[in-house]
Amino acid sequence: MAPAAEERYLYLAIYVITIATGFPANLLALHAFIRKLRINATPNAVLLFNLTISDLSFLTFLPFKVTEVFQGQWSMPSFLCPLSGLFYFSTIYSSTLFLTAVSVERYLGVAFPLKYKLYRKPSYAVAISGFLWVCSFAHCSIVYVTEYHQASNISSDRFVCYDNFTEKQLEVLLPFRLELSLLLFCLPFFITCFCYGSFIRILISSPHIHKDKKQRAIGLVLTTLCVFAICFAPYNVSHLVGFVKKENLKWREKALLLSTFNASLDPVIFYFSSTAVQHSCKRCLMRLHVCHPSPALHRIMDKQSIKLGPAQASDSFKD
Repeated sequence: MAPAAEERYLYLAIYVITIATGFPANLLALHAFIRKLRINATPNAVLLFNLTISDLSFLTFLPFKVTEVFQGQWSMPSFLCPLSGLFYFSTIYSSTLFLTAVSVERYLGVAFPLKYKLYRKPSYAVAISGFLWVCSFAHCSIVYVTEYHQASNISSDRFVCYDNFTEKQLEVLLPFRLELSLLLFCLPFFITCFCYGSFIRILISSPHIHKDKKQRAIGLVLTTLCVFAICFAPYNVSHLVGFVKKENLKWREKALLLSTFNASLDPVIFYFSSTAVQHSCKRCLMRLHVCHPSPALHRIMDKQSIKLGPAQASDSFKD
């Protein structure tokens, strides 16, 4: 999927910026969630932990894209092409699924606080996470089907990866892409909009919830919807248009490029979603000598980092 020569530097710049910003931010979040899960595991922390793993997996295989774009062709071992493609596309859709799961967890926590408290167990979140991983990877296994079918029709000297499909391949691939966009993007997006719309409405109408918590919840919702709109929507729209036109659209690669920003934007969601991530960010800034809080603030943060468990419905996003 190498871009044209005149666009190569744009692709390289976006990939390098994503890796440079996404890796440290997600590693910091990963450290925070591991610490949170050891102290007081919650369903929200489990889901956000898996979302972090998804982002880090995406970033781990992104250097393969950088190499392909830099060289202008796929010159690495052929088995790495479908493997990197599988992780590249699967983690994109696993991100949409985990973001949706987080929105459902938030909504249930404020809409049905007493009933949901009976079922708010980390083990359930682990089981749901496993199902979402299987769902995303199983659907995106089409990468292996198309690549190995293509390998039987062309020489071993591969110049592109997951591109230049035959008419026979498109007959299978285009309907499958349509199913991906409907099942793994449109449906999760509508569920997320409903859950977060209801979530904000309930929070704003609750006078006992502090203004800071309301603002943090609004930031969480806006960031999540921006990720869906900027990172995921254009690429999935290309699936719909491609199915209607019965072709592999040329601008699909540019739409896919936007999904790369997801790995850099998700840590913003982590910050609004979890006090554990907020405390980790503050501790990191202290160690870098960016800020110099007083000893009293140090003690407060240490106490808060231990008391991270939710106690009531209004704390459903205090993880």
